[in-house]
Amino acid sequence: MIDPGLQDKVVLITGANHGIGAAAAKAFAAQGARVFITYFRGETSFSADELAEAQAAGAGGPALYAANQQQPGEQVVAEIVAVGGTAVTKAADLADANNIPLLFDQCEAKLGPVDVLVCNHTYCVLETFDPAAVQSEGFPVGFVSAVEADRHFAINARAYALLMAEYTQRYLARQANWGRIVLISTDAAHAHTANVHYAASKHAIESYGRSAAIELGQYGITVNIIAPGPIQTGYIEPEAEAHIAANTPLRRIGQPEHLADVIVFMASEQARWVTGQLIYVGGGWRMGQ
Repeated sequence: MIDPGLQDKVVLITGANHGIGAAAAKAFAAQGARVFITYFRGETSFSADELAEAQAAGAGGPALYAANQQQPGEQVVAEIVAVGGTAVTKAADLADANNIPLLFDQCEAKLGPVDVLVCNHTYCVLETFDPAAVQSEGFPVGFVSAVEADRHFAINARAYALLMAEYTQRYLARQANWGRIVLISTDAAHAHTANVHYAASKHAIESYGRSAAIELGQYGITVNIIAPGPIQTGYIEPEAEAHIAANTPLRRIGQPEHLADVIVFMASEQARWVTGQLIYVGGGWRMGQ
């Protein structure tokens, strides 16, 4: 039997109130890890009734995605605790750099020092360089702005770097010799039409990850990047879901649990000789694009 060696490890996961982060939190807890869940619920233009209706209908699109993002982290904690796992949660806006050391303080107070850091949170507001592509229907697409450029990089790139830096300082202070960092990017990081800030900020994550892998390996820390293909976290509309499934070699849409398995593997003992790698996880989707 393979033992991933995660029993009693402390795992801090960002953006874990829904989707990939929530699935990863449950997967780590199932391996006996103690999980600290962070998340942030931003403003939404949908009413409470609209969000409830979207969740009841279950059809992917802007409303369901917003509804999933609005879920409290306590819901994921309750699901983990119900099956005998250990988890706690704390909401925090990672655009505010001051919140990052506070999260580590709270995790250490409640669960202990962080062994595994999973940076999964993301911010995504569609913007484009092409004025003709601007639209207000469905998922709105705006023209490139300083406000959105700054916010994407503050949340998607700067926060990842600061989380890794905080993790490393505390790791060295306690003279640890086993550590894992897993960063979640996207297979669209190199370029993405009508989503330019998201793609660019995700590309920055990959650069940070490679630099950290080179510099932190000497301390026993592995750093790897996972680039998901299309994963149904609520945003993919039925027509697009059918198209994606038909054009994916494995002929189905990705689910958060598919990513969770790989995230857990990258933190496991079985991945102890893997670092600095960018792994595409999308059922082969990227090969045909």
